Amino acid sequence: MSSIGSSIPDTSSLTAGATTDAYSELTSQDFVKIMFSELSNQDPLKPNDSNTLMQELSSLRSIESNVTLETKLGDVVTQNQLSTAGALIGKYVGGYTATFDPTQGLVSSISTSANGPILNLSNGAQIPFANIAQIVNPPSGS
Repeated sequence: MSSIGSSIPDTSSLTAGATTDAYSELTSQDFVKIMFSELSNQDPLKPNDSNTLMQELSSLRSIESNVTLETKLGDVVTQNQLSTAGALIGKYVGGYTATFDPTQGLVSSISTSANGPILNLSNGAQIPFANIAQIVNPPSGS
């Protein structure tokens, strides 16, 4: 069998302590290129098992689908949290700031962060959505 090195990702730039794995960066397109290179360069008297290659391609597709699904589910959770947090505008809440100091007040707006929605209170305090301890309707006079 001839070399198919031109189809395999370049790993020469990786150091021993690097956390990235060149094989984990293979896409299904890269795999198909490798598969076709291998099939076109194989010895006709000793053919490779194409079923094994197709099973590997199927596994790669399954992994890609799982990663895509995980990303989309994460997006849905974030949108749901933002929607729920938005419904708290005008409500009186109590909870803990990002530094875990207890605080309470009227929710005046919502902002987003890498860790999810943040409730901005009318008194200037901020409560991360995950740190809400209580939600109370404000008295009718306020």
